[in-house]
Amino acid sequence: METLTFTIEDFEGPLDLLLYLVGKNKMDLHDINLMALIDQYTAAVGQMQQNRMEVASEFIEMAARLVQMKSALLLPRNEEESERMKAELTGQLIEYSLCKKVAAGLGARARAQYTAVRAPMPLPGPAAYSRRQDPQSLVRAWYGLMGRSLRKKKPEPQRFEPLVAAPVVSVASRVAHTLRGLLRGTLRRLGQMFSKDESRSTNVATFLALLELMRAGRVSLTADGTLVLDRTRRAPHTAPKEAAHE
Repeated sequence: METLTFTIEDFEGPLDLLLYLVGKNKMDLHDINLMALIDQYTAAVGQMQQNRMEVASEFIEMAARLVQMKSALLLPRNEEESERMKAELTGQLIEYSLCKKVAAGLGARARAQYTAVRAPMPLPGPAAYSRRQDPQSLVRAWYGLMGRSLRKKKPEPQRFEPLVAAPVVSVASRVAHTLRGLLRGTLRRLGQMFSKDESRSTNVATFLALLELMRAGRVSLTADGTLVLDRTRRAPHTAPKEAAHE
Protein backbone atom coordinates (compact mmCIF):
# COMPACT_ATOMS: atom_id res chain seq x y z
CA MET A 1 0.00 0.00 0.00
CA GLU A 2 1.37 3.38 -1.01
CA THR A 3 2.28 5.69 1.85
CA LEU A 4 0.54 9.04 1.51
CA THR A 5 1.70 12.22 3.21
CA PHE A 6 -0.74 15.10 3.80
CA THR A 7 -2.14 17.27 6.58
CA ILE A 8 -5.65 17.75 7.89
CA GLU A 9 -5.78 21.26 6.38
CA ASP A 10 -5.73 19.71 2.90
CA PHE A 11 -9.30 18.43 3.28
CA GLU A 12 -12.63 19.97 4.22
CA GLY A 13 -13.82 16.89 6.10
CA PRO A 14 -13.67 13.10 6.26
CA LEU A 15 -15.73 12.67 3.10
CA ASP A 16 -13.26 14.87 1.26
CA LEU A 17 -10.40 12.63 2.42
CA LEU A 18 -12.30 9.48 1.44
CA LEU A 19 -13.06 10.92 -1.98
CA TYR A 20 -9.40 11.78 -2.43
CA LEU A 21 -8.39 8.19 -1.60
CA VAL A 22 -10.99 6.84 -4.05
CA GLY A 23 -9.51 8.97 -6.81
CA LYS A 24 -5.96 8.18 -5.81
CA ASN A 25 -6.63 4.44 -6.09
CA LYS A 26 -8.67 4.93 -9.30
CA MET A 27 -11.75 3.25 -7.82
CA ASP A 28 -15.27 3.44 -9.22
CA LEU A 29 -17.59 5.27 -6.83
CA HIS A 30 -20.33 2.73 -7.56
CA ASP A 31 -18.02 -0.25 -6.86
CA ILE A 32 -15.60 0.73 -4.06
CA ASN A 33 -13.07 -1.69 -2.57
CA LEU A 34 -14.10 -0.92 1.00
CA MET A 35 -11.41 -2.99 2.69
CA ALA A 36 -8.56 -1.16 0.93
CA LEU A 37 -10.27 2.21 1.40
CA ILE A 38 -10.80 1.62 5.13
CA ASP A 39 -7.16 0.55 5.63
CA GLN A 40 -5.85 3.63 3.84
CA TYR A 41 -8.17 5.99 5.71
CA THR A 42 -7.33 4.62 9.18
CA ALA A 43 -3.64 4.73 8.33
CA ALA A 44 -3.97 8.35 7.17
CA VAL A 45 -5.77 9.39 10.36
CA GLY A 46 -3.17 7.58 12.47
CA GLN A 47 -0.42 9.44 10.63
CA MET A 48 -2.20 12.73 11.25
CA GLN A 49 -2.41 12.00 14.96
CA GLN A 50 1.32 11.29 15.11
CA ASN A 51 2.19 14.59 13.47
CA ARG A 52 -0.55 16.62 15.11
CA MET A 53 -2.46 15.46 18.17
CA GLU A 54 -5.42 17.83 17.77
CA VAL A 55 -6.94 16.05 14.80
CA ALA A 56 -10.54 17.11 14.20
CA SER A 57 -13.08 14.86 15.93
CA GLU A 58 -15.05 14.33 12.71
CA PHE A 59 -12.06 12.54 11.13
CA ILE A 60 -11.69 10.27 14.16
CA GLU A 61 -15.44 9.61 14.24
CA MET A 62 -15.39 8.52 10.59
CA ALA A 63 -12.40 6.25 11.33
CA ALA A 64 -14.35 4.54 14.13
CA ARG A 65 -17.34 4.14 11.81
CA LEU A 66 -15.13 2.54 9.13
CA VAL A 67 -13.56 0.15 11.65
CA GLN A 68 -17.08 -0.93 12.68
CA MET A 69 -17.96 -1.41 9.02
CA LYS A 70 -14.80 -3.51 8.47
CA SER A 71 -15.76 -5.71 11.41
CA ALA A 72 -19.21 -6.22 9.91
CA LEU A 73 -17.66 -7.15 6.55
CA LEU A 74 -15.41 -9.77 8.14
CA LEU A 75 -18.29 -11.47 9.97
CA PRO A 76 -20.49 -13.53 7.64
CA ARG A 77 -23.47 -13.34 10.00
CA ASN A 78 -23.62 -9.52 9.61
CA GLU A 79 -23.86 -9.56 5.83
CA GLU A 80 -27.14 -7.61 5.74
CA GLU A 81 -25.83 -4.93 8.13
CA SER A 82 -22.57 -4.62 6.23
CA GLU A 83 -24.40 -4.16 2.92
CA ARG A 84 -26.55 -1.42 4.45
CA MET A 85 -23.49 0.42 5.82
CA LYS A 86 -21.68 0.05 2.49
CA ALA A 87 -24.66 1.43 0.54
CA GLU A 88 -24.98 4.37 2.95
CA LEU A 89 -21.30 5.30 2.67
CA THR A 90 -21.34 4.92 -1.12
CA GLY A 91 -24.38 7.20 -1.40
CA GLN A 92 -22.71 9.88 0.74
CA LEU A 93 -19.55 9.78 -1.37
CA ILE A 94 -21.51 10.03 -4.65
CA GLU A 95 -23.56 12.97 -3.34
CA TYR A 96 -20.45 14.74 -2.02
CA SER A 97 -18.67 14.20 -5.36
CA LEU A 98 -21.57 15.81 -7.26
CA CYS A 99 -21.62 18.77 -4.86
CA LYS A 100 -17.89 19.32 -5.40
CA LYS A 101 -18.35 19.30 -9.17
CA VAL A 102 -21.18 21.82 -9.00
CA ALA A 103 -19.19 24.04 -6.62
CA ALA A 104 -16.17 23.91 -8.94
CA GLY A 105 -18.33 24.89 -11.91
CA LEU A 106 -19.89 27.82 -10.07
CA GLY A 107 -16.48 28.96 -8.87
CA ALA A 108 -15.11 28.88 -12.41
CA ARG A 109 -18.04 30.95 -13.67
CA ALA A 110 -17.55 33.48 -10.87
CA ARG A 111 -13.84 33.82 -11.63
CA ALA A 112 -14.51 34.24 -15.34
CA GLN A 113 -17.02 37.03 -14.81
CA TYR A 114 -15.57 40.53 -14.74
CA THR A 115 -17.13 42.89 -12.22
CA ALA A 116 -16.28 46.57 -12.18
CA VAL A 117 -17.56 49.10 -9.64
CA ARG A 118 -17.03 52.83 -9.97
CA ALA A 119 -17.36 55.54 -7.39
CA PRO A 120 -20.82 57.19 -7.17
CA MET A 121 -21.22 60.40 -9.15
CA PRO A 122 -21.57 63.58 -7.09
CA LEU A 123 -25.03 65.16 -6.99
CA PRO A 124 -25.31 68.51 -8.77
CA GLY A 125 -26.17 71.37 -6.44
CA PRO A 126 -26.97 71.24 -2.73
CA ALA A 127 -28.63 68.06 -1.49
CA ALA A 128 -30.76 69.89 1.11
CA TYR A 129 -34.30 70.99 0.15
CA SER A 130 -34.38 74.77 0.45
CA ARG A 131 -37.89 75.70 -0.74
CA ARG A 132 -40.50 76.71 1.85
CA GLN A 133 -43.75 74.75 1.86
CA ASP A 134 -46.95 74.92 3.87
CA PRO A 135 -46.96 72.00 6.36
CA GLN A 136 -50.57 71.12 5.54
CA SER A 137 -49.71 70.93 1.84
CA LEU A 138 -46.94 68.47 2.65
CA VAL A 139 -49.35 66.38 4.76
CA ARG A 140 -51.90 66.26 1.92
CA ALA A 141 -49.18 65.31 -0.55
CA TRP A 142 -48.00 62.55 1.77
CA TYR A 143 -51.48 61.06 2.14
CA GLY A 144 -52.02 61.32 -1.60
CA LEU A 145 -48.74 59.54 -2.27
CA MET A 146 -49.61 56.74 0.14
CA GLY A 147 -53.06 56.32 -1.38
CA ARG A 148 -54.85 57.36 1.78
CA SER A 149 -57.60 59.90 2.25
CA LEU A 150 -57.40 62.63 4.83
CA ARG A 151 -58.44 61.58 8.25
CA LYS A 152 -62.01 62.45 9.10
CA LYS A 153 -62.61 65.02 11.75
CA LYS A 154 -63.44 63.75 15.17
CA PRO A 155 -67.25 63.88 15.61
CA GLU A 156 -68.48 66.56 17.95
CA PRO A 157 -70.31 65.57 21.18
CA GLN A 158 -73.39 67.52 20.05
CA ARG A 159 -74.03 64.96 17.31
CA PHE A 160 -74.50 62.21 19.89
CA GLU A 161 -76.74 64.24 22.16
CA PRO A 162 -80.05 63.35 20.35
CA LEU A 163 -79.21 59.66 20.62
CA VAL A 164 -78.18 59.76 24.25
CA ALA A 165 -81.02 62.02 25.40
CA ALA A 166 -83.77 60.23 23.42
CA PRO A 167 -86.87 59.45 25.52
CA VAL A 168 -87.62 55.85 26.42
CA VAL A 169 -91.05 54.65 25.25
CA SER A 170 -92.30 51.44 26.85
CA VAL A 171 -94.04 48.80 24.78
CA ALA A 172 -96.66 48.38 27.53
CA SER A 173 -97.80 52.00 27.16
CA ARG A 174 -98.22 51.55 23.39
CA VAL A 175 -100.21 48.33 23.97
CA ALA A 176 -102.64 50.28 26.15
CA HIS A 177 -102.76 53.15 23.64
CA THR A 178 -103.54 50.73 20.76
CA LEU A 179 -106.30 48.93 22.69
CA ARG A 180 -107.94 52.23 23.65
CA GLY A 181 -107.95 53.34 20.01
CA LEU A 182 -109.48 50.08 18.85
CA LEU A 183 -112.14 50.10 21.56
CA ARG A 184 -113.13 53.72 20.86
CA GLY A 185 -113.15 53.18 17.10
CA THR A 186 -110.55 55.89 16.42
CA LEU A 187 -108.01 53.29 15.26
CA ARG A 188 -109.07 51.04 12.42
CA ARG A 189 -106.19 50.63 9.97
CA LEU A 190 -102.50 49.82 10.24
CA GLY A 191 -101.40 53.09 8.67
CA GLN A 192 -103.00 55.05 11.53
CA MET A 193 -100.63 53.51 14.08
CA PHE A 194 -97.50 55.17 12.70
CA SER A 195 -96.80 58.82 12.07
CA LYS A 196 -93.84 60.78 10.77
CA ASP A 197 -94.46 63.34 13.48
CA GLU A 198 -93.78 60.75 16.21
CA SER A 199 -90.26 59.95 17.36
CA ARG A 200 -88.46 56.84 16.25
CA SER A 201 -88.75 55.39 19.73
CA THR A 202 -92.55 55.78 19.64
CA ASN A 203 -92.92 54.11 16.25
CA VAL A 204 -90.66 51.21 17.22
CA ALA A 205 -92.55 50.71 20.50
CA THR A 206 -95.85 50.81 18.59
CA PHE A 207 -94.66 48.14 16.19
CA LEU A 208 -93.54 45.90 19.06
CA ALA A 209 -96.87 46.47 20.81
CA LEU A 210 -98.75 45.38 17.67
CA LEU A 211 -96.66 42.21 17.43
CA GLU A 212 -97.37 41.46 21.10
CA LEU A 213 -101.14 41.92 20.63
CA MET A 214 -101.16 39.73 17.53
CA ARG A 215 -99.14 37.04 19.31
CA ALA A 216 -101.67 37.08 22.19
CA GLY A 217 -104.57 36.84 19.72
CA ARG A 218 -106.17 40.17 20.77
CA VAL A 219 -105.63 41.82 17.37
CA SER A 220 -105.60 40.42 13.84
CA LEU A 221 -104.61 42.10 10.58
CA THR A 222 -106.49 41.60 7.32
CA ALA A 223 -104.96 41.64 3.86
CA ASP A 224 -106.11 45.22 3.21
CA GLY A 225 -104.50 46.51 6.41
CA THR A 226 -107.58 46.60 8.62
CA LEU A 227 -107.12 45.99 12.33
CA VAL A 228 -109.65 43.65 13.95
CA LEU A 229 -110.01 43.52 17.75
CA ASP A 230 -111.06 40.23 19.32
CA ARG A 231 -113.27 41.35 22.19
CA THR A 232 -113.73 37.79 23.47
CA ARG A 233 -110.13 37.54 24.60
CA ARG A 234 -108.95 39.13 27.82
CA ALA A 235 -105.81 41.21 28.08
CA PRO A 236 -102.67 39.39 29.26
CA HIS A 237 -102.02 39.55 33.00
CA THR A 238 -98.40 40.63 32.58
CA ALA A 239 -97.58 43.57 30.41
CA PRO A 240 -94.43 43.30 28.28
CA LYS A 241 -91.44 44.94 29.85
CA GLU A 242 -89.52 45.73 26.62
CA ALA A 243 -88.81 49.34 25.83
CA ALA A 244 -87.79 50.97 22.57
CA HIS A 245 -84.82 53.29 22.49
CA GLU A 246 -83.84 55.82 19.95
